[in-house]
Amino acid sequence: MSSPSDPTLDERVAKVLAGDVRAAARLMRDLDDERPEAFEALKRLYPHTGKAAVSGVTGLPGAGKSTLVDQLVTRHRARGRTVAIVAVDPTSPFSGGAILGDRIRMQRHAGDPGVFIRSLATRGALGGVSRSTRDVVAVFDAMGFDEVIIETVGVGQDEVDICRTAHTTVVVTAPGLGDGIQAQKAGLLEVADVFVVNKADRPDADRAKAHLEAMLELDAPAGDRWRPPVLATDATTGEGVDALADAIEAHRAQMRASGEWARRERARQRAELTERVLYLLRRRAEVALERTGGVPALLDALERRETDPYTAAASLLDALD
Repeated sequence: MSSPSDPTLDERVAKVLAGDVRAAARLMRDLDDERPEAFEALKRLYPHTGKAAVSGVTGLPGAGKSTLVDQLVTRHRARGRTVAIVAVDPTSPFSGGAILGDRIRMQRHAGDPGVFIRSLATRGALGGVSRSTRDVVAVFDAMGFDEVIIETVGVGQDEVDICRTAHTTVVVTAPGLGDGIQAQKAGLLEVADVFVVNKADRPDADRAKAHLEAMLELDAPAGDRWRPPVLATDATTGEGVDALADAIEAHRAQMRASGEWARRERARQRAELTERVLYLLRRRAEVALERTGGVPALLDALERRETDPYTAAASLLDALD
């Protein structure tokens, strides 16, 4: 419930555009909670988006993604770029919120005004990102951050939504995690723009890197299309992270020169539009369910065999406004 002292919608939007951290954090929280007024604010922020470069860091659990992102932030800041991090954490089974492991590991950036870290709970969403990830990215973009880094939860098979959200996707693996075979099963070979074999101090790191390079060679792109490099890093010491930052910048430059940047941006917008349509349909379905007695009424009818799942679903769609 709002109070007379609460800022108006115009004031909230103006504060976010001015880089007000408190206003932005509150808006992100409200977007994650699906508050209607937050979506109204996002509509007004949208014309101010489209300038941030979005990187996604994904990969298998235990690969060291959080430590690598922490080091990458340091490199971006050294190059004079402001950085926002969207850390998608597993949902707590007790509170339903995010388990803030990533934010804890990045505490050394907490006092840097050029860095903003936001943790999001998956809340049951698959694909390695949460439902509100794109909304939070848009807020960071409107605030004027140069770099937005999305760190996904540890992904499994087919959980590669990050490639439809980021301009550049960095896939992180490590020796002993299944190397190329596991990455291929998870669909990560197809989405990676840059491959990183982290924990390069391990004895079998060179073998893991060579294995990935051999698998990528089998499906090498023709012509002058981007060929994903395989880099070795040690996120604990920072070894190889400068090369990673260079590879991300090189990928962006190649995309802009080839026209791929515009194609990816259109694909991102298409994915976002599809997500919004599904979200609105879900909300309308919830309203229709309430109007017809809700899920229990449909389940009762199904249990008595008075209807079937297909007819029940069709009747629910017919009830949509």
